[in-house]
Amino acid sequence: MPDSDKVLLAHGSGGKLAHEIVRNSVVSALDNPILNVLDDSAVINANGRLAFTTDSYVVQPIFFPGGDIGKLAVCGTVNDLSMSGARPMYLSLAFIIEEGLPVADLKKILASIGQTAAEAGVKIVTGDTKVVDRGSADKIFINTAGVGMVPEGVNISAANARPGDKVIVSGNIGDHGIAVMSQREGLKLQVPVPSDCAPLNSMVAEMLAVTARIHCLRDPTRGGLATTLNDFAEKSNVGIRIEEEQIPIDKAVAAACELLGFDPLYIANEGKLVAVVAPEDTENVLKTIKHNKYGADAVIIGEAVTEHPGKVVMKTALGASRIVDIPVGELLPRIC
Repeated sequence: MPDSDKVLLAHGSGGKLAHEIVRNSVVSALDNPILNVLDDSAVINANGRLAFTTDSYVVQPIFFPGGDIGKLAVCGTVNDLSMSGARPMYLSLAFIIEEGLPVADLKKILASIGQTAAEAGVKIVTGDTKVVDRGSADKIFINTAGVGMVPEGVNISAANARPGDKVIVSGNIGDHGIAVMSQREGLKLQVPVPSDCAPLNSMVAEMLAVTARIHCLRDPTRGGLATTLNDFAEKSNVGIRIEEEQIPIDKAVAAACELLGFDPLYIANEGKLVAVVAPEDTENVLKTIKHNKYGADAVIIGEAVTEHPGKVVMKTALGASRIVDIPVGELLPRIC
């Protein structure tokens, strides 16, 4: 077992060790009702319901097929706000830059940030820059915070899934993780895989225009689809049953995972969402997602059930069933 007296890379994976350090160290020290919900954004009553989130980005390499650390930082923050049903409005942006970073690279990252913020319709209104000695960082790290407003009547949380709800994935899983890993390791894939990095706030707004009965939303980043579904199952105390043959995976991603020994269920995504929706609204929500440019490959992959509460069970292509657990260690470090 990992040494519990030291912080490991695996503590940043989104898996079991990450959950343990959050619960046992962070929450125990900073306990309060808003923090303890542990959704992607805290929802605060302040003359309306305010969503507030923060994140840090340490992806390596900082440029990868389909994006870069700047685009990733904006998309990640916008998406975390959106997964609480909020309309993202304002972001902060802080850089920690290693001495020696080419100014051309910084300008390229800033241009990407500007373009992505414009697409998402958010304003970057404050920030900070620090420069550290060579060897004290890895080119550039970015920290963000984001604020948005949650519409009246919207109540989305990982704890809200109910038996009978359907589980929708907005498209192919695993693209981001494989894109970053292939660039990092210099892998020459027969079919290149670009990251799916994208802002999803327009998609979520369109979904909420159809119905407010969206119970859970999450962008399955670190730990992938498996970790997201396990979080829903645990916090909602329901079982989740999924069908392996319904899970959308690009052929090139599946081939890369087979070559590298990875399970795509655990690979990070940065432009997909998982929605748990009331059954009577599922088809309308699915149709709405598919009409969005980032959701053309959306599909229903399963449902919430009363059996095996707190667990995710997958019916395999061979007809057997297996438990889909969350990872203990870090499959792909420095992925976001």
